[in-house]
Amino acid sequence: MKFINILKNIWKIEELKNRILVTLGLLLVYRFGAQVVLPGVDASQLSNLASQTDGGLLGLLNAFTGGAFSNASVFALGIMPYISASIVVQLMGIAVPYLQKLQKEGESGRRKINQITRWLTIAITLVQGPGYIYNLFATLPQSAFLLGDTVTFVASSVIILTTGTIFAMWLGEKITDKGIGNGISLLIMVGIIATLPQAFIQEFASRVFESNGGLIMILIELVIWFLIILASVMLVMAVRQIPVQYARRTASGGYEKNVFGSRQYIPLKLNASGVMPIIFAQAIMFIPAAVAGLSEGETSQGIAAAFSDIFGFWYNLVFALLIIVFTYFYTAITVPTNKMADDLKRSGGFIPGIRPGSETGEFLDRIMSQITLPGSIFLALIAVFPAVVVQLLGVQQGWALFFGGTSLLIMVGVAIDTMQQVNSYLLNRHYDGLMKSGKNRKAIA
Repeated sequence: MKFINILKNIWKIEELKNRILVTLGLLLVYRFGAQVVLPGVDASQLSNLASQTDGGLLGLLNAFTGGAFSNASVFALGIMPYISASIVVQLMGIAVPYLQKLQKEGESGRRKINQITRWLTIAITLVQGPGYIYNLFATLPQSAFLLGDTVTFVASSVIILTTGTIFAMWLGEKITDKGIGNGISLLIMVGIIATLPQAFIQEFASRVFESNGGLIMILIELVIWFLIILASVMLVMAVRQIPVQYARRTASGGYEKNVFGSRQYIPLKLNASGVMPIIFAQAIMFIPAAVAGLSEGETSQGIAAAFSDIFGFWYNLVFALLIIVFTYFYTAITVPTNKMADDLKRSGGFIPGIRPGSETGEFLDRIMSQITLPGSIFLALIAVFPAVVVQLLGVQQGWALFFGGTSLLIMVGVAIDTMQQVNSYLLNRHYDGLMKSGKNRKAIA
């Protein structure tokens, strides 16, 4: 009943209702586009492409695009080129003075950075597009191409794939502006969720109809999945609160004196880098297989095979180590402890027992280093857990992707962020929130 009342309260808030409807409408457009096959490709002959994406790195990419990759869709590249461009621009912001200047210019600088990201997205798509088309040529039979492997087909398909990525990027930005939640993240999450029913049905059929464990194994898997989701929520939400005291000035009897204000906290997240270390690590993991594949030697072929199997031991060992390293790296560049210390000093705040200024910065940096280690290990364990369930429980590879890694963390993170935004609307109207911390606030008479 409480949940039903919350839904009624959401519907009563006109602005929130309109934003949710806009979000659902734009997400429906994106999912519709993922089913539209490239002109000139016979949709009835895509079975070979679907089997190619059953597992491995291509299977992971297919999951992020919601099956558009295996459908040879106009959205086959999805929003991933935009994500790649955003990462590149973010990393360049560390070393390129012009981008550093733009980051300090506020809203105008942010618009220029977004424009640079868009142009870089087009450049990346123009590189990835031909690679995707020639992968179609290598995978599908010749009869699947109604126009043949002509220059006209390749050029038009690359233009359509680029347009599809730009349109998906536009949908994401519109959801952010006019809808609820982060649009780009929602597009990725919806793409991941779109492959969930099929993956579960395949696992159910394997367990029940092929007598591979029966319903009891399905129940065990669902319990494990629920526990992993719970652990992921804890990882995303966990913070270390650093107490901060602020001094405020009051006038008493014509004289001003310093008195202590209320104690507040600086929340330092256990996993301040989110899923970015996993994304960085996965990008690096493409390199060994690609380089080794250039040689026909037995050793090179073995390395290529080992780093192409995302459920293999060596892949996941190197993957976990890279995640730990990149967690420290990304946290260091995104959590400016010295700037936090300077801002705290300028606002008249201090950490009890710690001198303001450089000593506060060193203290915050030390705390971040201490909490980043368990956070990075926990993140690495969740990232490699799909391989664990495949090896120990014999879970289907498509279903195993939802037991951890980027897929699960993105779903959890986006769901929490969207719920928090809905929660803020409810609390502002004095309604019960969606989350436990959002209790009914009484209006002041």
